[in-house]
Amino acid sequence: MKRRKLRKRWLKERAELILDILGVKDSELSILITTDEEIRELNKAYRGKDEPTDVLSFPIGEKVGDRLILGDVVISLDTANRQALEWGCGLDEEVERLLAHGIIHLLGYDHELGGEEERKFKALEEKVNAELRRG
Repeated sequence: MKRRKLRKRWLKERAELILDILGVKDSELSILITTDEEIRELNKAYRGKDEPTDVLSFPIGEKVGDRLILGDVVISLDTANRQALEWGCGLDEEVERLLAHGIIHLLGYDHELGGEEERKFKALEEKVNAELRRG
């Protein structure tokens, strides 16, 4: 499979748009685009799962001056490529979806808890994805 790089400027603009949609101001986050091999190591070390995944979030949630340091979002470009092909969408669209998913986790929501927490997470995710598709 041919590997494609993402433009840093595009990624920054999409992250800023997602944060704006979510109403998050004066914040900062880090984004790492990596491989299945690297994300598998992180998934094993921090979640005890010895397998690659599409996105991981590492929340910080600390204020430094007037800025909120949200944390880190890690996306596997290998998995994003496979998922884009599988679901019939473009790589950019899939990376946007994963970035939104990761950012929502940084804001303290966790769909894996189930119930009301999962419902809130999915509602935010749907809102962001709908806004991204619109424009």
